[in-house]
Amino acid sequence: MRDETYFTRPQSGWRQRYEALRASFVERLPARLVAERFGYTPQYVNLLRHLFRSGKIDFDELATQGPNGRRRVTAEIRVKIRAWREQRLSAGEIGELLAQDGEAISVRTIERVLAQEGFPRLPRRTRLKIGLTVKGAAVPERAEAIEPAALEGQRFESSATGVFLFLPFLAQLDPVAMVREAGLPGSRLIPATSYLLAFLGLKLLGTERWAHVGDHAFDPGLGLFAGLNVLPKCTALSTYSFGLDEVHIRRLQQAVVKRAYRLGLYDGRVVNLDLHAVPHYGDESVLERHWAGARGRRVKAALTLFAQDAQSKLLLYTQADIVRQEASEQALEFLAFWQRIRRGLRPTLIFDARFTTYAHLSQLNGQQIKFITLRRRGDRLLQEAEERQEWRRIHIPHAKRKYPCPEVHESTVSVRGYKGEVRQVIVRGQGREKPTFLISNDFEMPAELLVGHYARRWRVENGIAEAVNFFHLNALSSPILTKVHFDITLTMIADTLYGMLARQLRGFEDCHAPKLYRHFVAGKGTVEVKGEHVVVTFPRRAHNPVLRQVRWDRLPSRLLFPEGGKLTLRFL
Repeated sequence: MRDETYFTRPQSGWRQRYEALRASFVERLPARLVAERFGYTPQYVNLLRHLFRSGKIDFDELATQGPNGRRRVTAEIRVKIRAWREQRLSAGEIGELLAQDGEAISVRTIERVLAQEGFPRLPRRTRLKIGLTVKGAAVPERAEAIEPAALEGQRFESSATGVFLFLPFLAQLDPVAMVREAGLPGSRLIPATSYLLAFLGLKLLGTERWAHVGDHAFDPGLGLFAGLNVLPKCTALSTYSFGLDEVHIRRLQQAVVKRAYRLGLYDGRVVNLDLHAVPHYGDESVLERHWAGARGRRVKAALTLFAQDAQSKLLLYTQADIVRQEASEQALEFLAFWQRIRRGLRPTLIFDARFTTYAHLSQLNGQQIKFITLRRRGDRLLQEAEERQEWRRIHIPHAKRKYPCPEVHESTVSVRGYKGEVRQVIVRGQGREKPTFLISNDFEMPAELLVGHYARRWRVENGIAEAVNFFHLNALSSPILTKVHFDITLTMIADTLYGMLARQLRGFEDCHAPKLYRHFVAGKGTVEVKGEHVVVTFPRRAHNPVLRQVRWDRLPSRLLFPEGGKLTLRFL
C-alpha cells in the first residue's frame, strides 16, 4: 500500500504542480518553502500562482495516459501526410486539410510523423511566398538603388512621408560628401549613401527596434527617401553596421560636426559631458558591468559618452565601448576631437564629480581648458560648510528656476592630485538638503554664471533621456543588433536634424523631438513622381499652417542622390 509520500512527494508533473499550488493556497506556505519542498524555484512557484489565478492551468483535464501520451497515427493518415508534404505544404496546412476530412491531429504530431518519414523541416517562408501580403502590393525581390525617372508617373501613399521634411536639412549637411570623407563602404546593389539614409530614416521615425524594420519593409516612400526601391532587410542593416570600424564612425562623426558648425548650429563655448551605460546583450568577456541609474543596479552594458552644446542643446560628440579604466580620460579624448574641428576655441567643460579624476583636471588646466565640476563631499566638508559664516545671496537669471536666489560661499582650496589651487563655490538654499560644492579653474567668471552653467547641466541628461525614449538608444536587446557606436552616432545626426527643423518652425523652436514628431512628422501622405520631379503632399492637419510659413524656397529642394531630382513639399 502506498504511504503518505505518494501525496507529499508526487512523481508526475501535473500532480506535482497540483500539490505545490495546494500548499501555496491552502496551507499558505511562502514561495520559498514550496519551492524547497517540490524542487522548484521561488520564481516558478510565483508563475504557477499567476497561471492558476488567470485560468491558464486546468486540473480537471488529466494528462494523457500511456507511453509518452502520443496519438497513434494510422497508415492511411501517414500516406496523406506524405502526399501533402511532397506538395510543399507546411504542418499547419496539413493539419487544416486533415481536419476537413474529420481527423483532428495536432501540428506537433504531424511534425513527428514527417520526421519519422524522413522529411526535413521546410525553410521559413515570407508572407509574400505564402500569399499573405496585401493584394496588388508591389513587393520587390531585393532592395536596390533606383533613380526617380524609373518611377515616372507613379503615385502612391506612404506612412513615412514625414521624413521628406528633413531632406532640405540633410542636403545642407551634404551626406554624399560626408560618406565620401568617412570612406563608408557600399555594395553592388546599395550605395553607401543609401545605407546611411536607410538607417537615418528609421531613426527619424522613432522606430523602436532595428528588428522592426519589417514594419516599413515595403513602404516605397521610405525607400525613395533612401534612394532605393525598398529598405534593406534588418539582417542586411545589422551586418552593414558591424562591417564599420571605429575609423569609419569617427570620420563620419567629424564630417557631420564640421558641417553643422559651419551652419552655425553650435555655440561651442560651453559643453556638457556625461557618461551613460547602454544595456546590451553581448559577450560577457567583452562587456563590463556598469551602473544603470534607471534600473538601480549594475548591468552588462556598453559605456558611452555624450557631449552636448549647452546653448543649442544639440549633441556634438559621442563615444562608445569605453572600458572602466579609460572612463576618466574621456574629457581629454573629446578635447582632442573638438580641437580638430575648431582650432583655437577652448570650451568650458561641465561634468559631474565622478566623470574624471583630479589628476585629469590638472591636465585640462595645463592645456588652459576651463572646467566646472562637483567636489566629492564627505562629512568633514559638510561640517565645515555648516560652520562658515561668510555667505552671500546671488540671483541666477533663469526664468523657470524654482530657487533663483541661493546663497554661496567662495574660497580657494587644494585637492589631492591637482597641481595648484581651484576655486570652490559652496551653494545652499537651492532646494537640496545638503549644500553643493562646485570647483572650477575659472577665477574670473561671476558666481551667478558659474552656478547657472552647472545648474543647466541637466540638459545633457535630458538629451540622453530623449535618445533612450524616442530614438530608442537602449533598445539594443533586439534579435537584430547594430554596432553601439554607429547607433549613437546616428542618434546624434537625427538629433541634429530635428534641431534644424525646430529652428524653422515658428513657436516650436525649443521643442524636443517627440513633440515635433507627433505634430509634424507622423502621419501618411502621398508621393507623386513626374519625371525627375517628386511631389510630396501632406494631408490636412492642425499644424500645417506652421509648415507653410517655412521658407522652403530658401532651402535646398532636391533628393539626396548624386543625380537626384527636384523635391516639392505641398501642405493642404
